[in-house]
Amino acid sequence: MLLLGLVVLLLGVIALIASFFGASVDYKHRSTEILNWDVSPGTLVLWGAISTLLIALGLWMMKAGAKQGWKRRKEQKRLTELSEKLDEVELERRRDDLSRDDDN
Repeated sequence: MLLLGLVVLLLGVIALIASFFGASVDYKHRSTEILNWDVSPGTLVLWGAISTLLIALGLWMMKAGAKQGWKRRKEQKRLTELSEKLDEVELERRRDDLSRDDDN
């Protein structure tokens, strides 16, 4: 999810950069050209809104992915600790069994 969020974020940023730096305005016809594509002012506003939403969605997805990864690492660490404790108890139990067998 982290990687997908990064891709969505990059799409939004590229769209905004294209609209800012690739735009040329024709004031007589009230139109704007973005990367050789003629768009109306309303379309330009919609383009900006969609780009902003993509950026926000990308950031949210990255945050959710990082949070999920953090939880997974925390749980894995806890499971590793429990496994080590279980191994220690099992080893102790075997030692006790062996010492009892030697006493008999």
